[in-house]
Amino acid sequence: MRYPTRSEVVRRRHLIISGLALGSLSVALVIYSLQVRPSPATPGTTGVAPATPRAMTTMAPVSPVRDLAPLRPTSEPDAFARLVADAIFEWNTATLVGRSDHVQQLVAVSDPTGESSPGLVSDLDNYLPTEETWAELAQYETAQWLAIESVVTPSLWDEAEAQAGNELLPGTTAFTIEGTRHRSGIWERQPVASEHEVAFTVFIVCAPSYPQCHLLRLSRLDEPLD
Repeated sequence: MRYPTRSEVVRRRHLIISGLALGSLSVALVIYSLQVRPSPATPGTTGVAPATPRAMTTMAPVSPVRDLAPLRPTSEPDAFARLVADAIFEWNTATLVGRSDHVQQLVAVSDPTGESSPGLVSDLDNYLPTEETWAELAQYETAQWLAIESVVTPSLWDEAEAQAGNELLPGTTAFTIEGTRHRSGIWERQPVASEHEVAFTVFIVCAPSYPQCHLLRLSRLDEPLD
């Protein structure tokens, strides 16, 4: 009998996380899926300019920044999930911080082995505006942030862990986050703002595998793990 090598075991673990990140499929299909495809960009999510004033609500102030601070290291899974959620949604096109800076901020806390990093970058394409859209939104001084309403472990996660057996690193977990995405900007020289409810799942790994938490993958936006 041939036993799998360490690299094969690590790769198999990441395939499991990648399968979960692709959406709320049945757990059996998710766990044993062997093929991972990059998540396509979600139409209408990242390429939308500020809405017309008729769709606007009260605008909240957003403080401009010039440098993007690294995420604070933490060993607390819930706290880390919240930090990641805020980092994904909080950006301001009126500052010197660009799209690539936000991607790098999240990649910096990604899987230490690097196996999940390419998939994570693909996942982020569903959340962040493209470079072209970023430049367009900058004309309206568009800013965005997230008001988190709940952070819970998906009900399917226990079943997923049971079916995965020892294929997942100890400390691997998932959190489904629900909240309201806020956007503000300038439309025809007037301050405007809009809001939209969102839901998504973050897959992370913490202790005992690593002293600090790390981000593995993201579900598609508005397609969280149940």
